[in-house]
Amino acid sequence: MAKIARNVTMEGVGFLAGMKYLLHDRDTKFSEHFRRLIRDGGVRPVALPARSPNLNAFVERWIRTVKDECLGKLIFFGRASVERALNAYVEHYHAERNHQGIGNVIPMPRVEDRVGREEGRIVRRRSLGGLLSFCVRRAG
Repeated sequence: MAKIARNVTMEGVGFLAGMKYLLHDRDTKFSEHFRRLIRDGGVRPVALPARSPNLNAFVERWIRTVKDECLGKLIFFGRASVERALNAYVEHYHAERNHQGIGNVIPMPRVEDRVGREEGRIVRRRSLGGLLSFCVRRAG
């Protein structure tokens, strides 16, 4: 875990670089040594209260969704391929997929996709080798 703490806070490459907080549960793997390394990287570790499963529920569901819909369906050849797949999935998740919890609206549509197009041919965009697909109306 010490190596992970150093890697995630490493300036320029760590995904926590520039972040203020790291929320974590009370698992024993988040030791004092781990938390000190996180603090040394400029990030404040915050342990969630004991017996509060709903505080972490959204993160747990996000991790399950990424594993089920993306990571579990691809074969990776190194860190770069995992990062490319995750970046493509996050882009799809926020800017292309319909969210059933908010009336099938796209959470953060791209600017070019927000233009109200009443006419035009519907085309399918694909990414990650066809794993992710998204339909959009092409301009007249």
